[in-house]
Amino acid sequence: MKRAEKNMTRKITVLTLCAMLFALCFSAEAQQPRVPQVGYMFARTSSDSSDLLKAVGEGFRELGYEEGRTIALEVRWAEGRYERLPALAAELVKLRVDVLVASATPSALAAKSATGTIPVVMVAVGDPVGSGLVASLARPGGNLTGLSLLNPELHGKRLELLRDVLPRISRVATITNPGNPVHAEFWKQTQAAAQALALRLQPIDVCGPEDFAGAFAAAAGGHAEAIIAFDDSLTLGYSTQIVALAAKHRVPVIYGFREFPEVGGLMSYGANLRDLYRRTAVFVDKILKGRKPAELPVEQPTKFEFIINLKAAKQIGLTIPPNVLARADRVIK
Repeated sequence: MKRAEKNMTRKITVLTLCAMLFALCFSAEAQQPRVPQVGYMFARTSSDSSDLLKAVGEGFRELGYEEGRTIALEVRWAEGRYERLPALAAELVKLRVDVLVASATPSALAAKSATGTIPVVMVAVGDPVGSGLVASLARPGGNLTGLSLLNPELHGKRLELLRDVLPRISRVATITNPGNPVHAEFWKQTQAAAQALALRLQPIDVCGPEDFAGAFAAAAGGHAEAIIAFDDSLTLGYSTQIVALAAKHRVPVIYGFREFPEVGGLMSYGANLRDLYRRTAVFVDKILKGRKPAELPVEQPTKFEFIINLKAAKQIGLTIPPNVLARADRVIK
């Protein structure tokens, strides 16, 4: 009996120790803080947005976050197909991310439709008030806030730059995406500027990369002397293809983002996208610390950069006037 009692005592001791170890492990795990999850939804292609995602990471590191340890990013890409955005938004909402970051107006609209409770930080949207994303820039209301590209004078400035480069210009084509609702506002602003400058506009729609070649052919057929490419995730996602078509048709094109002249485009005038995406971390950080999107004012860019690619100008036989070159923030040779 004594031997049996000793065996039983040993078993009880072992079981007790196991229970204590399990309790300690469970307690340690329970005490570990939960890593916040942030969903990033890009309308662009994954292959062409690595620079923006890198800027996002830099923004979080500047605030002391360490990806994978103190912050987790769930990234989704629409690959330039806006019809995919509602499903991507629903997927991130189902994951119960703490904050959802939506890139460009179509993504922000999809996020707004997908959730009314998860905080949404929009970035690089054209007209957040006119698109119905927020009530006002100062007090957004609802669950959205973020960074806008809105500036009423932006499109007029691009037309002026085209005229400064081509003083005798009379007809300009615009590349627009009917799937991007903010382009209707871009068109109104560009029309008003064109009337003031006595320029005629030729609108050309593109819905996918398969439309780009036809768009440039239509511009040539309509005798357009230059083109404005409206800010859009679709064209930005295929910047190399757009730039190649512009060179093939020997037509001057002004873009909204520096990414175009960096891959051989003629010139761009607009906000720095990388800075905007880096600043999304600031909004996410404030929200994770308890601030409500409804009370965080939407930021507008205060600085716009003008970039010229002289190699692209030479390729299409264009000479940039010295007074225009002097105004450039960067000249790519």
